[in-house]
Amino acid sequence: MAHSHEMTSSKPPGIRLFGGVTAVRTYQALVLVLTFIAYACFHMTRKIPSIVKSALDPQTKLGSSPWGRLHTKNTLNTGWLPFNTVDGSALLGEIDVAFLAVYSVGMFFAGHLGDRMDLRIFLSIGMFGTAVFTALFGAGYWLNVHNFYYFLVIQMIAGSFQAIGWPSVVAVVGNWFGKSKRGLIMGIWNAHTSVGNISGSLLAAFLLKFGWGWSFAIPSLIMVVAGLMVFILLPVSPEVMEIDIDDGEVKSVKDTTKEPLLEPGQEAKHSAVGFLQAWKIPGVAPFALCLFFSKLVAYTFLYWLPFYISHTPIGGEYLSDALAGSLSTVFDVGGVLGGVLAGHISDRLNARAITAASFMYCAIPALFLYRTYGSMSIMWNICLMFITGMFVNGPYALITTAVSADLGTHSSLNGNSRALATVTAIIDGTGSVGAAIGPLLTGYISSRSWSAVFTMLMAAALFAGLLLTQLVCTELRGKASSNASKDVADAQATYSDEV
Repeated sequence: MAHSHEMTSSKPPGIRLFGGVTAVRTYQALVLVLTFIAYACFHMTRKIPSIVKSALDPQTKLGSSPWGRLHTKNTLNTGWLPFNTVDGSALLGEIDVAFLAVYSVGMFFAGHLGDRMDLRIFLSIGMFGTAVFTALFGAGYWLNVHNFYYFLVIQMIAGSFQAIGWPSVVAVVGNWFGKSKRGLIMGIWNAHTSVGNISGSLLAAFLLKFGWGWSFAIPSLIMVVAGLMVFILLPVSPEVMEIDIDDGEVKSVKDTTKEPLLEPGQEAKHSAVGFLQAWKIPGVAPFALCLFFSKLVAYTFLYWLPFYISHTPIGGEYLSDALAGSLSTVFDVGGVLGGVLAGHISDRLNARAITAASFMYCAIPALFLYRTYGSMSIMWNICLMFITGMFVNGPYALITTAVSADLGTHSSLNGNSRALATVTAIIDGTGSVGAAIGPLLTGYISSRSWSAVFTMLMAAALFAGLLLTQLVCTELRGKASSNASKDVADAQATYSDEV
């Protein structure tokens, strides 16, 4: 079978180390580990600015709090022009939004390119580019740069390289894994987001005391090493490695669900899918819009949770910034569990939409309880934050991975699995627009009232659930009809036994 994959992709140079390894399991494990490390690195570098904010603009904790608590350590830290001025927080907010805007637009282009390029090289370019521009942001510290536009442009270019990561990583994993186990495998694998966030937070916070430039420099080096590993070792697909996944237990998506649809003369139709054509695949639009609202909630927490915790008295006292930052990682830990749970449940029930919608509806009371009772004591705060993280991140993990991979190999595409990167990019790109809007709105609303912010988040969670209503009904109808046919078969069996 000559797919166009064979023309565009080449074997990774380091694969000679593996000699004649033909075991599919070995390659699948390698793919999971490499893509996990790669995407965790993307998230690690993406998290740095939210940690370094307080070093660039010490006012962020003072000006915005009605009590103006002056910590002695902050008086030593004069910040960094232009960010330590009155509108410093606004400037940092603009950089965040510019980054996410370029990232979400870049995502659509990256998906388009990813279906047409060798994914191993494409992903390596994304990683090296991200590393270089993350390092350049930090270089402003040693080069004594105080020009706002230097930092803005660097972050925007970094955003365009960051956009390459997700569509490439999902497409590669989708090439190697069949549909049956996808939810659970992807749920565990999807912990890369949280692992990246947590390691980025802790590493950047630890390096701050040496000067904030180091918080960017060291993660960039880690990213380069990971990029080299991907370039040398990543096997893009079974075809490139000339392996047939058809050994009974590991069925490839193409073999199990597609071959009957291909007429013998149709082999050459593995061309990449168009942007509008991909939107028309049933399920893409509702899941993309659902992800818009779900990422709006998740990213608001990602960017604002440390700030919220340090400005809310917990058990009657305020926590230090360092403690608030560490405490906020509990949300990510809950997110890991949520992703694994959502993946596992949706595999067992074979119902993606029902699972995603139920989690979104559960997130509403969780948000309400966190806002109302989170300030009673640290223990309450941690438990409620964990539960909120679980419900908010569960569907977000499920939609971005398993659903994107299912839809990208949807039967309506006539066996064309090349649409995978495009579909992933559309769903996650739409989600990233929500990710940019949530934190931006929060910046404006929070200065008036945090309760209003939580109301906005609960509304977003409600919309995310409602958008899946039609798909949920379809899934329920499917379940009902398959159960009915089962009952009929059982009845016939019993009848023939009696006769």
